[in-house]
Amino acid sequence: MKYYLKLGLILFIFCAVASGILAYINTLTAPVIAERKALAEIQAREALIPNAEFEEKESDQGLTYYLAKDPETDEILGYTFIAADLGYSSTVQTMVGVDSEFKVLGVQIIDQGETPGLGANCTLPIFTNQFSGMTLEEIYVDKDGGVVVSLSGATITSRCIANSLREGIIDVKDEPNPGGEQ
Repeated sequence: MKYYLKLGLILFIFCAVASGILAYINTLTAPVIAERKALAEIQAREALIPNAEFEEKESDQGLTYYLAKDPETDEILGYTFIAADLGYSSTVQTMVGVDSEFKVLGVQIIDQGETPGLGANCTLPIFTNQFSGMTLEEIYVDKDGGVVVSLSGATITSRCIANSLREGIIDVKDEPNPGGEQ
């Protein structure tokens, strides 16, 4: 019995030391990871609506979106936001750019953990480029009667991206005055 207690105590000490080291490493890396993620979001936003000034807003439903304005004329160029929904194995986050008429300018997958070779193909331009120019009514996967060609073997991922885009556009569009003061 004494032998098992000794082994248990040694194992506990190793686990405590390892946990402490991991916690310390996390405190060092967490700010760097957050900074890189914020930079990636800014770059995606600027790639979707180039040469624009972005103003952060929040919808009544809690969605954070960015109003894109022409810096010289103050004309509204469009909106960007992160659409997120649960896919097959992870939450898929998509940066979406829409024009002032809420027609999709483009999408970029900024975070996903889907199955490699299947759902992870959602990051490929052959999938993301098909959203460009679509209206709210068109953003349905082909298996739901829409025009978005779903990824082979990854209908759930395709559907989650299309649904999150639609929901995000509806949230921004339903704002009483999405381009004005709140």
